[in-house]
Amino acid sequence: MDNKISRRDMLKTIGGTLLFSITSTSVVAASRSANFVAVRVWPASAYTRVTIESQQTLDYKYFHLENPDRLVLDIQNAHLDEVIKSISVKVLERDPYISKARVGQYDDNTVRIVFDLKEKVNPQLFTLKPVSEFKNRLVVDLYPASVASDDDPLLVLLQEYNKGQVSSYGSTADTPVSVAVQNNGRDILGEKISQITGNNNAKPVPAPVVVATNKGSNNNSSGKTTTKNPVDSKPKSPKTPTPVPQPVKTPKPRSVKDTIIVLDPGHGGEDPGAIGSKGTREKDVVLNIARKARTELRNKGFKVYMTRDEDVFIPLRVRVAKARQLKAHVFVSIHADAFTKPSARGTGVYALSQKGATSEAAKYLAKTQNQSDEIGGVKKVGDKNVDNTLFDLTQTATINRSLKLGALILKELEKVNKLHKEYVDQANFAVLKAPDIPSVLVETAFISNPTEENLLKTESFRLKMAKSISDGVTSFAKSITT
Repeated sequence: MDNKISRRDMLKTIGGTLLFSITSTSVVAASRSANFVAVRVWPASAYTRVTIESQQTLDYKYFHLENPDRLVLDIQNAHLDEVIKSISVKVLERDPYISKARVGQYDDNTVRIVFDLKEKVNPQLFTLKPVSEFKNRLVVDLYPASVASDDDPLLVLLQEYNKGQVSSYGSTADTPVSVAVQNNGRDILGEKISQITGNNNAKPVPAPVVVATNKGSNNNSSGKTTTKNPVDSKPKSPKTPTPVPQPVKTPKPRSVKDTIIVLDPGHGGEDPGAIGSKGTREKDVVLNIARKARTELRNKGFKVYMTRDEDVFIPLRVRVAKARQLKAHVFVSIHADAFTKPSARGTGVYALSQKGATSEAAKYLAKTQNQSDEIGGVKKVGDKNVDNTLFDLTQTATINRSLKLGALILKELEKVNKLHKEYVDQANFAVLKAPDIPSVLVETAFISNPTEENLLKTESFRLKMAKSISDGVTSFAKSITT
């Protein structure tokens, strides 16, 4: 038998092997290519968030272009499809930062998105691992490049948060606890923000021209940074001597008109909260109730603020920090949650517990509410340890006042709907951790219960809830005024 291979057979073999190699490489490349799931754009006065969701982890790089201002985002190992193309129609005219978005196939393996900007921005880009119903996400947050003196201090708080400088208690993490809140009731965080936002002579810092890359990490990863007008880093101020820890004594309001109320509509933006069987979203319901409660309280003479007044995601710590910056006397977080069983129903009020939940239901609700940051999407930053000694000294007194506030609100809510519990339940809710502000979380009803979802959809029930919250807060305010 002749074992020699003819030239033709050799070429066939080489050709087949080459074809198989090319095909295999193509299959592997295709499997690694981004499979886009959704594109969402959330415009808000504080910042605009763009979320690109994919089956695979997204690799990206971005840079600035000027005259006109543009942000260019390159998504690598990606190909155009109808999902990513839809970003051009997702940008709304009312968006304060983006005028339009253009998308195209830059090269064989790169999708390029160009954001035409209405003003200079400070972009924050990071990726999120799958959580809840979400797949891999690339988040593009566009903040204003500078904060004017008349802007909402929320912008400053968000900037502090993105640097890892806001603790779970609503204080900057690099400030000693005993300095953050002193025994004379001063709120150093509030004073710090007032100085930043109230300095009329402060000059805006030019937005840097950034070139950054990411290789699928869950953290933001920046590459080279260049600036046409380099700004020296701010020198560190000398360390302040740490006084002996003293219990916090928040000044009491002298009258109703001096009482400051902060209402916190839960969830928002990328985080819809619980969703009922008929598609009712918790974030929409609670924002509506909070606005109604604000009107009721303001009509009574209170100073009332909200952690959010639009469909925007605000991290839990920033909500607490905003209340402390405003020197609030009362903090009420408003929700309409879900439970594992649709039969669960009833209105409830919750306060903070440092020793574990007082019921399984409270434990479950705290767990779901504390997931808000994971679902809404926050950049992972270095979170410095904060000495909790002073807070521990004051938290017990604040929790006792919170229980009193909750009982008065619960008494009013009982007139509107069946109560889930006859008492104020407790669990470790992250949003209730302000050490010097009586804070409660109101579950207006269970959106997972078909009957209560129908109630939550009605304006009359929402108004009754708002009035009950207002009446309960009013009773508490009268008890703390001097």
